[in-house]
Amino acid sequence: MTEATAIIGVATAALGMVLTPGPNMMYLVSRTVSQGRRAGLVSLTGVAAGFAVYLTAASAGITAVFAVVPGLYAAVKIAGAAYLGWLAWQALRPGGTSVFSPATLPADPPRRLFTMGMVTNLLNPKIAIMYMALIPQFVVPEHGRVWLQSLCLGMVQIMVALAVNGLIVLGAGSISAFLTGHPLWLRAQRYVMGTMLGTIAVLLATDRARPTPA
Repeated sequence: MTEATAIIGVATAALGMVLTPGPNMMYLVSRTVSQGRRAGLVSLTGVAAGFAVYLTAASAGITAVFAVVPGLYAAVKIAGAAYLGWLAWQALRPGGTSVFSPATLPADPPRRLFTMGMVTNLLNPKIAIMYMALIPQFVVPEHGRVWLQSLCLGMVQIMVALAVNGLIVLGAGSISAFLTGHPLWLRAQRYVMGTMLGTIAVLLATDRARPTPA
């Protein structure tokens, strides 16, 4: 049985992660602004497929490897914290860019949009951190099957991520146009997102919790 506190904890962490700019958000915004909402939504289905791959791996007990080899677990956390710190610097440094100032991408067919969305998600360090370092901390072996708890919590993360990313896709064009026409708001958005990324990076780097074996 998955506790309500675990569900709330994962949902909160997932919301914090999805609201900070990373590969998924950058790709979805750029694709939507360059090729339209339909292309953004097709790309989002690819992102969903990437989540499914991570969820399957987590439910199969891949996190047990990190419980047995704590050095590898620590390396993943440090690498993830470093990556988030780099994203924070990119947002906060003088002359930094906002995720809503996307690069122009060439038009691609639906199959490629789906594939690129999935690959972008699979190579996204934030998602790897979520499934390998954060979600296992909310799993309690005494409360039942670990794989089932992992599956339920993973589904919570996916629903939060897809809901937020879907709204971002639907509003990307309008948000980008608004921020481009209001430089002060664009700068404020960069500083807020950069601060959030830096805070998560510090918390992740200093967290001493270990993953729960499956």
